Amino acid sequence: MLSMLNMQNSPVLTMSIFARILPWFHGLYYLLSGVWPLLSITSFQLVTGPKTDIWLVKTIGLLLMVSGFVLALAAYRRRINLEIVVLAIGDALALILVELVYWSSGTISAIYLLDAVLEVLLIIGWILMWHRTKKSSEMHF
Repeated sequence: MLSMLNMQNSPVLTMSIFARILPWFHGLYYLLSGVWPLLSITSFQLVTGPKTDIWLVKTIGLLLMVSGFVLALAAYRRRINLEIVVLAIGDALALILVELVYWSSGTISAIYLLDAVLEVLLIIGWILMWHRTKKSSEMHF
């Protein structure tokens, strides 16, 4: 992890297929997850359970959309740098923590554990991808 912080902020120009797919998948997943409660709070609650603070659900949806857009934009431009990796892993960690804490207290339904598993897999993917980088003036995957 320390070596990640020492890397330059140079954009990635050459990426493996895995390094191309991961930010696209993560970005689109967050975009879709974020837009769902905005388009249909009813269907969202049918799957995830009833909510008392709809404004908060929609706020989180908007924030997920922003993160998803940034990840998708980075994938489109093929510019994955330290900031993008930190955003992706940070968002995933935050969601895991919230989901585990509020599921264990009975506040949210167990369906959120499926998302927590996916978030763990995304984190593993980002870490594996980052560790494949070669230390040079440009990072290559």
